[in-house]
Amino acid sequence: MSSSVAEKLAKKSARSANTKQVRLRLVYVDFWSSLKLSFLIALALAVMMIVVTFLVHTVLTTTHVFDTVDSLMAQLAGQDAEGISLKEILSLQTVMGFTVVVAVLNTVVVTVLGAVIALLYNLSVKITGGLLLGFSNN
Repeated sequence: MSSSVAEKLAKKSARSANTKQVRLRLVYVDFWSSLKLSFLIALALAVMMIVVTFLVHTVLTTTHVFDTVDSLMAQLAGQDAEGISLKEILSLQTVMGFTVVVAVLNTVVVTVLGAVIALLYNLSVKITGGLLLGFSNN
């Protein structure tokens, strides 16, 4: 006696006769709008990447993970590993500098990809006719 979700939705839509449905075809994506939107998304991702990297580095430093790995490397390598320190290599300045460079490059790449996707969609509309979208007024 159990009915699927699709059947329940069909019964519900059959009861509401005053719901108006419109089917529209998306045939154009504005280049500058997609460029601005992809830039804002990339900027938000870059800020999130910088904050998460800072938080992870802070947690690893306060839990002394770098010190533990340094002592493990010294025990495994013997006296030869005295000059190598993971804590010095992965200092906060080095890690954050690398993260900022990656975030800037990521921002450029995501922005360009957003623009390229808009151009490719606009070119593909000539072949496919665009996306058919359905809207309803509840």
